[in-house]
Amino acid sequence: MNKYSQKIHNRHYLKPTRRYLRNHSTPEESMLWEKLKERKLDGRKFRRQHSIGRWVVDFYCPAEKLVVELDGVHHFTEEGKLNDRARDACLAGELSLKILRFPNSAIRDNIAGVLTTIHSCFTD
Repeated sequence: MNKYSQKIHNRHYLKPTRRYLRNHSTPEESMLWEKLKERKLDGRKFRRQHSIGRWVVDFYCPAEKLVVELDGVHHFTEEGKLNDRARDACLAGELSLKILRFPNSAIRDNIAGVLTTIHSCFTD
């Protein structure tokens, strides 16, 4: 295997998808990004619409190996739930990432609580 086949972060073929998602973010993603960008949450760097393997995650903190996902209505369908479980199992099980999921309503109704939960996952 060469070094390119081993790369799992920000694979080149997902760049158009990542760009599209960043340029068409939901209002809730924009709200949370305002609180996470520029190391605003305890000095941790977050990336938005970051690809890991074949998936694009909403937010990723490399230092904490933490994925933050915001769930809209399609995540609450049976198909959405199955896809999320498979994806989370791979990201958490195979790559040892921490996964946090929040419904969009949590961002709208209690963003301070969401930030507290994210902060509680930091190691120091």
